[in-house]
Amino acid sequence: MAAHTLTFDIGGTHMKAAVVDEAGALISERAMIDTVPEAAPPDVVKSLATMVAPLGAFDRVSVGFPGVVRDGRVLTAPNLGTDKWQGFDLGGALSSALAKPVRVANDADLQGLAVIEGKGVEMVITLGTGFGTGLYQDGRLGPHLELSHHPFRQRETYDEQLGNAARKEVGAERWNKRVEKAIANMRRLTNFDHLYIGGGNARRIAFALASDVSLVSNVAGLQGGPALWRD
Repeated sequence: MAAHTLTFDIGGTHMKAAVVDEAGALISERAMIDTVPEAAPPDVVKSLATMVAPLGAFDRVSVGFPGVVRDGRVLTAPNLGTDKWQGFDLGGALSSALAKPVRVANDADLQGLAVIEGKGVEMVITLGTGFGTGLYQDGRLGPHLELSHHPFRQRETYDEQLGNAARKEVGAERWNKRVEKAIANMRRLTNFDHLYIGGGNARRIAFALASDVSLVSNVAGLQGGPALWRD
Protein backbone atom coordinates (compact mmCIF):
# COMPACT_ATOMS: atom_id res chain seq x y z
CA MET A 1 0.00 0.00 0.00
CA ALA A 2 1.13 3.56 -0.71
CA ALA A 3 2.45 5.43 2.30
CA HIS A 4 0.64 8.37 3.84
CA THR A 5 2.84 11.31 4.80
CA LEU A 6 2.16 13.72 7.63
CA THR A 7 3.61 17.02 6.44
CA PHE A 8 4.40 20.06 8.58
CA ASP A 9 4.84 23.52 7.10
CA ILE A 10 6.52 25.57 9.82
CA GLY A 11 6.47 29.29 9.13
CA GLY A 12 7.33 32.45 10.99
CA THR A 13 3.62 33.25 11.47
CA HIS A 14 1.78 29.90 11.40
CA MET A 15 2.52 26.19 11.66
CA LYS A 16 0.37 23.97 9.44
CA ALA A 17 -0.03 20.22 9.08
CA ALA A 18 -1.96 17.70 7.00
CA VAL A 19 -1.76 14.07 5.95
CA VAL A 20 -1.23 13.65 2.20
CA ASP A 21 -1.15 10.69 -0.16
CA GLU A 22 1.74 9.71 -2.43
CA ALA A 23 0.57 12.18 -5.08
CA GLY A 24 0.47 15.04 -2.57
CA ALA A 25 -3.32 15.24 -2.32
CA LEU A 26 -4.59 16.12 1.14
CA ILE A 27 -6.45 13.23 2.75
CA SER A 28 -7.06 14.96 6.07
CA GLU A 29 -8.20 18.33 7.25
CA ARG A 30 -5.52 20.99 7.57
CA ALA A 31 -4.46 21.87 11.10
CA MET A 32 -2.97 25.28 11.85
CA ILE A 33 -1.72 27.06 14.94
CA ASP A 34 0.09 30.36 15.44
CA THR A 35 3.86 30.30 15.60
CA VAL A 36 5.27 31.52 18.90
CA PRO A 37 8.66 33.01 17.92
CA GLU A 38 10.09 32.93 21.42
CA ALA A 39 9.11 29.30 22.06
CA ALA A 40 11.89 26.83 22.88
CA PRO A 41 12.38 24.06 20.28
CA PRO A 42 11.19 21.23 22.60
CA ASP A 43 7.99 23.19 23.25
CA VAL A 44 7.46 23.62 19.50
CA VAL A 45 7.81 19.86 19.05
CA LYS A 46 5.17 19.28 21.74
CA SER A 47 2.83 21.73 20.00
CA LEU A 48 3.32 20.00 16.66
CA ALA A 49 2.62 16.58 18.16
CA THR A 50 -0.55 17.88 19.80
CA MET A 51 -1.94 19.64 16.74
CA VAL A 52 -1.84 16.51 14.56
CA ALA A 53 -3.76 14.25 16.94
CA PRO A 54 -7.08 14.69 15.04
CA LEU A 55 -5.58 14.18 11.56
CA GLY A 56 -5.64 10.40 11.43
CA ALA A 57 -3.08 7.71 10.66
CA PHE A 58 0.18 8.28 8.79
CA ASP A 59 3.30 6.27 8.02
CA ARG A 60 6.04 8.89 7.93
CA VAL A 61 6.66 12.59 8.48
CA SER A 62 8.04 15.41 6.34
CA VAL A 63 8.83 18.85 7.71
CA GLY A 64 9.36 22.17 5.95
CA PHE A 65 11.39 24.42 8.26
CA PRO A 66 12.22 28.12 7.76
CA GLY A 67 16.00 27.88 7.81
CA VAL A 68 18.92 25.65 6.90
CA VAL A 69 18.63 22.02 8.00
CA ARG A 70 21.18 19.25 7.55
CA ASP A 71 20.40 15.62 8.40
CA GLY A 72 17.42 16.75 10.46
CA ARG A 73 19.47 19.16 12.54
CA VAL A 74 18.82 22.92 12.41
CA LEU A 75 21.69 25.20 11.43
CA THR A 76 19.79 28.48 11.11
CA ALA A 77 16.30 29.73 11.95
CA PRO A 78 16.27 33.46 11.12
CA ASN A 79 12.59 34.10 11.82
CA LEU A 80 12.37 31.83 14.86
CA GLY A 81 15.60 32.73 16.63
CA THR A 82 18.74 30.95 15.45
CA ASP A 83 20.41 31.02 18.88
CA LYS A 84 17.70 28.78 20.34
CA TRP A 85 17.47 26.47 17.35
CA GLN A 86 21.06 26.08 16.21
CA GLY A 87 22.12 22.46 16.52
CA PHE A 88 18.66 21.24 17.56
CA ASP A 89 17.87 17.77 16.22
CA LEU A 90 14.36 18.54 14.98
CA GLY A 91 14.11 15.34 12.99
CA GLY A 92 15.11 13.18 15.95
CA ALA A 93 12.86 15.03 18.41
CA LEU A 94 9.80 14.73 16.17
CA SER A 95 10.54 11.08 15.42
CA SER A 96 10.60 10.36 19.15
CA ALA A 97 7.40 12.34 19.76
CA LEU A 98 5.43 10.76 16.90
CA ALA A 99 7.07 7.32 16.75
CA LYS A 100 7.53 7.63 12.98
CA PRO A 101 10.50 8.27 10.66
CA VAL A 102 11.03 11.97 9.91
CA ARG A 103 12.77 13.93 7.18
CA VAL A 104 13.28 17.69 7.36
CA ALA A 105 14.02 20.24 4.62
CA ASN A 106 13.90 23.98 4.15
CA ASP A 107 10.28 25.10 3.77
CA ALA A 108 10.77 26.80 0.38
CA ASP A 109 12.66 23.75 -0.92
CA LEU A 110 9.79 21.50 0.18
CA GLN A 111 7.14 23.72 -1.40
CA GLY A 112 8.99 23.66 -4.69
CA LEU A 113 9.01 19.86 -4.79
CA ALA A 114 5.23 20.00 -5.11
CA VAL A 115 5.10 22.37 -8.08
CA ILE A 116 8.16 21.94 -10.31
CA GLU A 117 7.84 20.08 -13.61
CA GLY A 118 11.29 18.51 -13.48
CA LYS A 119 12.63 20.13 -16.64
CA GLY A 120 15.70 22.33 -16.75
CA VAL A 121 16.57 24.87 -14.07
CA GLU A 122 13.54 25.71 -11.95
CA MET A 123 13.39 28.09 -9.01
CA VAL A 124 10.91 28.79 -6.25
CA ILE A 125 10.63 31.92 -4.16
CA THR A 126 8.26 32.30 -1.24
CA LEU A 127 6.87 35.59 0.00
CA GLY A 128 5.69 35.36 3.58
CA THR A 129 7.12 36.32 6.95
CA GLY A 130 10.42 36.36 5.09
CA PHE A 131 11.77 35.55 1.64
CA GLY A 132 12.55 31.93 0.81
CA THR A 133 14.19 30.27 -2.18
CA GLY A 134 14.64 26.80 -3.66
CA LEU A 135 16.61 25.76 -6.75
CA TYR A 136 16.20 22.57 -8.84
CA GLN A 137 17.91 20.96 -11.84
CA ASP A 138 15.84 18.50 -13.88
CA GLY A 139 13.65 17.80 -10.86
CA ARG A 140 16.49 17.33 -8.39
CA LEU A 141 16.73 19.63 -5.39
CA GLY A 142 20.02 21.50 -5.21
CA PRO A 143 21.88 22.47 -2.03
CA HIS A 144 19.93 25.06 -0.10
CA LEU A 145 21.26 28.58 -0.61
CA GLU A 146 20.23 31.20 1.93
CA LEU A 147 19.81 33.89 -0.72
CA SER A 148 17.26 35.60 1.52
CA HIS A 149 20.09 36.81 3.76
CA HIS A 150 22.27 38.20 1.00
CA PRO A 151 22.40 41.97 0.40
CA PHE A 152 19.57 43.22 -1.78
CA ARG A 153 19.22 47.00 -1.62
CA GLN A 154 19.93 49.89 0.76
CA ARG A 155 22.25 47.68 2.82
CA GLU A 156 19.40 45.34 3.68
CA THR A 157 18.78 41.71 2.74
CA TYR A 158 16.00 40.22 0.65
CA ASP A 159 14.40 39.04 3.88
CA GLU A 160 14.44 42.52 5.38
CA GLN A 161 13.19 44.24 2.22
CA LEU A 162 10.54 41.73 1.11
CA GLY A 163 9.25 40.18 4.33
CA ASN A 164 5.78 40.84 5.64
CA ALA A 165 6.93 43.52 8.09
CA ALA A 166 8.53 45.48 5.24
CA ARG A 167 5.39 45.15 3.10
CA LYS A 168 3.30 46.64 5.87
CA GLU A 169 5.82 49.42 6.46
CA VAL A 170 6.33 50.62 2.87
CA GLY A 171 2.94 49.80 1.36
CA ALA A 172 1.82 47.67 -1.57
CA GLU A 173 3.20 49.78 -4.43
CA ARG A 174 6.78 50.05 -3.16
CA TRP A 175 6.77 46.42 -2.02
CA ASN A 176 5.69 45.27 -5.50
CA LYS A 177 8.52 47.25 -7.09
CA ARG A 178 10.95 45.49 -4.79
CA VAL A 179 9.52 42.09 -5.75
CA GLU A 180 9.94 42.93 -9.44
CA LYS A 181 13.58 43.83 -8.83
CA ALA A 182 14.12 40.63 -6.84
CA ILE A 183 12.71 38.52 -9.68
CA ALA A 184 15.06 40.25 -12.13
CA ASN A 185 17.98 39.53 -9.80
CA MET A 186 17.02 35.85 -9.48
CA ARG A 187 16.80 35.61 -13.27
CA ARG A 188 20.30 37.00 -13.70
CA LEU A 189 21.69 34.85 -10.90
CA THR A 190 20.25 31.47 -11.90
CA ASN A 191 19.07 31.82 -15.54
CA PHE A 192 16.02 29.83 -14.49
CA ASP A 193 13.80 28.19 -17.09
CA HIS A 194 10.80 28.74 -14.85
CA LEU A 195 10.18 30.55 -11.58
CA TYR A 196 7.35 29.71 -9.18
CA ILE A 197 6.17 32.18 -6.55
CA GLY A 198 4.45 30.91 -3.42
CA GLY A 199 3.88 31.96 0.16
CA GLY A 200 1.07 33.88 1.78
CA ASN A 201 1.95 37.19 0.11
CA ALA A 202 2.19 35.84 -3.44
CA ARG A 203 -1.46 36.84 -3.87
CA ARG A 204 -0.46 40.47 -3.27
CA ILE A 205 1.59 40.71 -6.46
CA ALA A 206 0.03 43.45 -8.57
CA PHE A 207 2.18 43.50 -11.70
CA ALA A 208 2.15 41.38 -14.86
CA LEU A 209 4.34 38.29 -14.69
CA ALA A 210 6.46 37.01 -17.55
CA SER A 211 5.44 33.77 -19.24
CA ASP A 212 8.16 31.88 -17.37
CA VAL A 213 6.93 32.99 -13.93
CA SER A 214 3.90 31.45 -12.18
CA LEU A 215 2.05 31.89 -8.91
CA VAL A 216 1.42 28.69 -6.95
CA SER A 217 -0.89 27.80 -4.09
CA ASN A 218 0.40 28.07 -0.55
CA VAL A 219 -0.97 24.56 0.04
CA ALA A 220 2.09 23.34 -1.88
CA GLY A 221 4.03 23.68 1.36
CA LEU A 222 2.13 20.60 2.54
CA GLN A 223 1.80 18.80 -0.79
CA GLY A 224 5.57 18.47 -1.23
CA GLY A 225 5.95 16.15 1.74
CA PRO A 226 6.03 12.79 -0.10
CA ALA A 227 8.80 14.00 -2.42
CA LEU A 228 11.29 13.95 0.47
CA TRP A 229 10.90 10.18 0.56
CA ARG A 230 11.54 9.52 -3.12
CA ASP A 231 14.97 8.40 -4.30
